[in-house]
Amino acid sequence: MLQDVSTNRAACDGAASSSDVSGNGASGNGAPGDVAPGNVVVPRDAATVMLVRDTPDGVEVFLQRRVAAMKFAAGMTVFPGGGVDERDADASLSWAGPPPARWADWFGCDEAMARALVCAAVRETFEEVGVLLAGPGPDGIVADTSGYADARAALVAGELSLAAFLADAGLTVRADLLRPWANWVTPEQERRRYDTRFFVAALPDGQVADGATSEASESGWRTPEGAMADGRAGRSMLMAPTWAMLEDLARCATVADALAVDRTPVPKLMPTPVEGSGGGMVLVEL
Repeated sequence: MLQDVSTNRAACDGAASSSDVSGNGASGNGAPGDVAPGNVVVPRDAATVMLVRDTPDGVEVFLQRRVAAMKFAAGMTVFPGGGVDERDADASLSWAGPPPARWADWFGCDEAMARALVCAAVRETFEEVGVLLAGPGPDGIVADTSGYADARAALVAGELSLAAFLADAGLTVRADLLRPWANWVTPEQERRRYDTRFFVAALPDGQVADGATSEASESGWRTPEGAMADGRAGRSMLMAPTWAMLEDLARCATVADALAVDRTPVPKLMPTPVEGSGGGMVLVEL
């Protein structure tokens, strides 16, 4: 499927789709043509979470500006997330919510990858933001994550797996707190490529998003409209998927609206240059 990226009507007020290329691990910032034809880099699987909350000004989403030293998307404003770790597929952890088989159907992948994607989403959100989508049982949720600071540091350092951390803490992954949202793949001409699945989740009651990560120079809550205004004014840089997700969220009046959007099955989309268009792009459904 080809879709002109200049038009986007989606999310809470209509059909679920994302398009306008103007975020995260799916549209690179390298120069086109970096990779010679026939040498396309295999994309790395990744998970990104749009953490949202209700405010008097409407829905806000947590965003981070990546430090300039990052090898990918340096200086870009993004949602928390990152690459899948092989240990994220550990099936021994306690799980509540839609089973991996259901996530596999939604994202069009196998069960092992579906489990890894959900766990990567939970792990990365905890590592980068301090928000933990887990609880003492299928109906519970951690209210204060400060007691897990050492475990958080060990996860960041790669010294601890999510499964080992949760087992030791007696916690269960709350997959039911996540919703599938989108799937974007970095264009084939980029040297660093990601197959990124986007999730949305509400900030749990009592928890605080601190953004205490070495990967971001600044972070905080913004309305989607405010974040896009910053991008248009040059105060921030937004990659294609981030811009598209913000447009989608801007059409949701409340967090409940965002969580209620059914975007399944999630299409896998890749921005692709249009030859002779002077930089124009279309979304190709893979």
